[in-house]
Amino acid sequence: MRNTFRKTGPESDLAMFEAEADGLNELRATGEVRVPEVIDCGTMNGQSYIDLERLQLEPTTQECERRFGEQLARLHRHTQVQFGWFRDNTIGLTPQRNDLTDNWIVFFLEHRLGFQVELAVANGYGAELSDLAVQLADRLPELFADYEPQASLLHGDLWGGNWGSVDGEPVTFDPAVYFGDRESDIAMTMLFGGFGRAFYEAYETNWPMAAGHMQRTKLYQLYHVLNHLNLFGRSYLGRAMALLRELT
Repeated sequence: MRNTFRKTGPESDLAMFEAEADGLNELRATGEVRVPEVIDCGTMNGQSYIDLERLQLEPTTQECERRFGEQLARLHRHTQVQFGWFRDNTIGLTPQRNDLTDNWIVFFLEHRLGFQVELAVANGYGAELSDLAVQLADRLPELFADYEPQASLLHGDLWGGNWGSVDGEPVTFDPAVYFGDRESDIAMTMLFGGFGRAFYEAYETNWPMAAGHMQRTKLYQLYHVLNHLNLFGRSYLGRAMALLRELT
């Protein structure tokens, strides 16, 4: 019997697992970075499930980080014309809309920032957050005045817990795949730690970051902080408000 790792949930989670399978297969098809093989996905006995190749993770090294930085830069060079993806998926357990859109600012405002802000307000986190988000929406074109992002293939949820090492080689998993600004993947790596200097130096060597990227990093981190606010509660509100104030 194959050594597999199974994730299960209620039958209503099937679409989430199917989107994860499609995302892993999209990343695998590039040949740039290793991901666990998708073995099966479906429903059984009132539950949904996804079966994946079981990975025996080991501590990462500087050399592994360097290779991952190189691989991510190559992955990001896989592009398409429009931003988004052929299907919706989830970021954690939160729905993530991926309607194909020609304009990155429009896509990010509607399907990333706006969606999370509306959810936060519905969850009772206040009008002040919404007011600052409106100000930020008005300012978004300034952040992209001299920068036109490509629609790069993204992991989408690239924090330190979603990558590791197997036999000295990088491997990543639990993606929230779509095509968007590559800077958003890098911003997520900086949010909770788990990536060292070798990773960033290797990425920068293979595809240097554009001017102004550190300010846009705050914008992209805001999306994930708002998502954590909506998933895990008020402890993330202060950080979300601080980022909003910095950006406006």
